[in-house]
Amino acid sequence: MDRITRRSLLQLGAAAIPVSRIVAQGISSRGVKPQARGKFSGLPFNAKFVDVGTQAGLNAPLIYGPDDHKDYILETLGCGCAFIDYDNDGWIDIFLLSGTRMDSDPPGATNRLYHNNRDGTFTDVTEKAGLLHTGWAVGVCVGDYNNDGFDDLFVTNWGQNILYRNNGNGTFSDVTKETGLLHEKTLWGSGCTFVDYDRDGNLDLFVATYLDFDKARVPRPGQNANCNWKGIPVNCGPRGLPPGANFLYHNNGDGTFTDVSAKSGVSKAKGSYCLTAAAADFDNDGWPDVYVACDSTPSFLLKNNHDGTFTDIGLETGVALNEDGMEQAGMGLGIGDYNCDGNLDILKTHFADDTAVLYKNDGKGNFEDVTNSAGLGVETRYVSWGAGMFDLDNDGNPDLMWVSGSVYPEIEKKLPSYPFKDPRILFRNLGNGKFEELLDQAGPGIATPHASRGCAFGDFDNDGDVDVLIMNLGEPPSLLRNDLTGNAHSLKVKLVGVKSNRSAIGARVIVRYGGKLQAQEVLSQASYCSVNDLRLHFGLGSANKADIEVRWPCGGTERIVGVGADHIITIREGSGVVKTEAFQKRS
Repeated sequence: MDRITRRSLLQLGAAAIPVSRIVAQGISSRGVKPQARGKFSGLPFNAKFVDVGTQAGLNAPLIYGPDDHKDYILETLGCGCAFIDYDNDGWIDIFLLSGTRMDSDPPGATNRLYHNNRDGTFTDVTEKAGLLHTGWAVGVCVGDYNNDGFDDLFVTNWGQNILYRNNGNGTFSDVTKETGLLHEKTLWGSGCTFVDYDRDGNLDLFVATYLDFDKARVPRPGQNANCNWKGIPVNCGPRGLPPGANFLYHNNGDGTFTDVSAKSGVSKAKGSYCLTAAAADFDNDGWPDVYVACDSTPSFLLKNNHDGTFTDIGLETGVALNEDGMEQAGMGLGIGDYNCDGNLDILKTHFADDTAVLYKNDGKGNFEDVTNSAGLGVETRYVSWGAGMFDLDNDGNPDLMWVSGSVYPEIEKKLPSYPFKDPRILFRNLGNGKFEELLDQAGPGIATPHASRGCAFGDFDNDGDVDVLIMNLGEPPSLLRNDLTGNAHSLKVKLVGVKSNRSAIGARVIVRYGGKLQAQEVLSQASYCSVNDLRLHFGLGSANKADIEVRWPCGGTERIVGVGADHIITIREGSGVVKTEAFQKRS
């Protein structure tokens, strides 16, 4: 078969994808072999990750269907999690999603909120907060939709999505119906993101759905070609099942939303199995776009046209498919500036026998697949999910990390080379456009296998490095504490909008340090249907000062020169730095 390129796809259309590829199995995978690993650099990596979840009090397992088999695709996808400072005390708390089982709701199957005790431990405050809920939760996004100064939660489910208003007193209220977000029929909500797409200072809401799932109509494992993997009967899909749709809700500024999916053109992006959504300004025009990772189908890049409408430009910009013009099983997204050129790049995770893909942004919203040239092609073993592009060792160069875990617990007995539980994947940035995979050098929290799904990146102990929260099927979550050594500096930036939305979702921060610059944006969702710490983290290497430029969502710009390293600084729109806190020293 001739090599299919993105250019030929644009010339020939969807017909360029062979029918055999579409119907061969339920999940897309290129079946590529890994690149040969080069000689290890031997450079030190000062970040070491230790799982402290149990001692932190995160003991409830994630229930998501049976542990030893998965009859339905609904039981396989798992869910996300969030770092959120829901009480504004300066310490990020933890919100965990949950599934259930088809036959009944087992004890303990609920979403959970954990309050940060500021001593490395957390307290379960779910019931007190009013967040008990049993069902099939998938995704979460965070943002202050009513601009009252407290971040709210939106949760997607198979069934009914839910908007939880933060009441500012440690409790939340389900305001889905009164805000106009109730939908009549059963949908499989997946990715979601708050986004001020019209820059009016109010957060709007983008919601993706995965597929149309009806237990009574879904084929049984092995029943057709979409229900087999490597000749072994497995749960069916996503191919062969009706794909989902995308929705956009406009914030009316009075606590309600209006469905503008058709009017905005968002509903035209269809035919794909949508998962994680991330809203950011990918073409540097000052307006937020929306990128949606799609499973086994082309991913969407919805360009903001500045007039309330969006156009899908994923194919022509290079982020719908891989460099060979092939569909991939898009799961999770890491958004950041890996090469420190001021542009937002994209890391997207995929299925086993395929690579994760790294797309380099040229600054105009066009992307180049640099997966192999960057060194990521050495890893193809695992089904990969939540991902992040963060400077884990504070050397000034953002690293890449993602979590993994199979969707087929039945496969391992017949194919031991495809285990259900897998290690986490970490590629350290060598600073020259290339990455190096660390197998055992980053601590037991990376090497220990789990069947992981969503993950969130943030500094739960405020010590100046990036920790990782991870959802594990059938097990309690992992909380990977980063025990960073060395003398590298860092800086955290918390933004508070005034004219812009209070959460500053969509704000762009460029930090200049030691002759480098790096761009980041405040994201309402990333990773796999999860939420990272809204405070932006910048490793500075040996630099002890940095210059900061903030472009606010409503368009204004502020510059702050000579900010001292090793602090959390709070910047209020129009007022500059209003608070400075030194990092906590670990005893």
